[in-house]
Amino acid sequence: MPRRDPRKRDPRSRAPRNRRPRTHRAPVALLLPALLGLAFLVLPLVGLLIRAPWSDLSEQLTSTAVWDALRLSLISATAATAVSLVLGVPLAWLLARTELPGRRVIRALVTLPLVLPPVVGGVALLLVLGRRGIVGSWLDSAFGITLPFTTTGVVIAEAFVAMPFLVISVEGALRAADPRYEEAAATLGASRLTAFRRVTLPLIAPGIAAGAVLAWARALGEFGATITFAGNFPGRTQTMPLAVYLAMESDPQAAIALSLVLLVVSVAVLVGLRDRWLSTP
Repeated sequence: MPRRDPRKRDPRSRAPRNRRPRTHRAPVALLLPALLGLAFLVLPLVGLLIRAPWSDLSEQLTSTAVWDALRLSLISATAATAVSLVLGVPLAWLLARTELPGRRVIRALVTLPLVLPPVVGGVALLLVLGRRGIVGSWLDSAFGITLPFTTTGVVIAEAFVAMPFLVISVEGALRAADPRYEEAAATLGASRLTAFRRVTLPLIAPGIAAGAVLAWARALGEFGATITFAGNFPGRTQTMPLAVYLAMESDPQAAIALSLVLLVVSVAVLVGLRDRWLSTP
């Protein structure tokens, strides 16, 4: 009986290639509420696009008040993201790489601004950093520094609500990174700071970038904490969300134009983070 060449496989035993998962028809009981939910989320955005003043959009966006709000929003959101990076990356490393006592409590406190109403966050900032606040009174009397109702106050309010997004993203990247690379760098004589700077940071760079973009987008759209802690002064503390709120009473066309800008930024952020956050395996 001839012997079979082991290198040759039976064609019938080969697994089918490019096999796609079977799709099932959605039952009506699930399809109907799913379509209603989709319409509930999409129709307001469609209405915004339909009612947008496309013919006067360039004129609306180049007006002095709108431009001041745009400029202040971009500057303050970028500054708040920088503050989040400087403070949030070490905080994420502390939560991910150390056995800190009460780490769960600390993580809960760090992520609390995600679920805390922004207005409550603004009140808390005012009680701590206001002129009569716990820290603000000392800053005012010792250094003459006043934070509420200033552009610096806008940055602080936005960083307060945006930093948790960065911390969560970076902590997840740190937990996914293999710590053996840091241990290998330590065995070669590198200090922990050097290992973090030259080994850990390059490994978690995509997580830092994703967290920074999310923090920037959240800071750009912040409203409650900003208006409570920094006020709504045109040219000084009036950001785009605050300008939209004010323009709805006097100039609805300008409010729609600013809303379109925020919508475009939000869509750009989601598209940019699609591969990391929204892609399916």
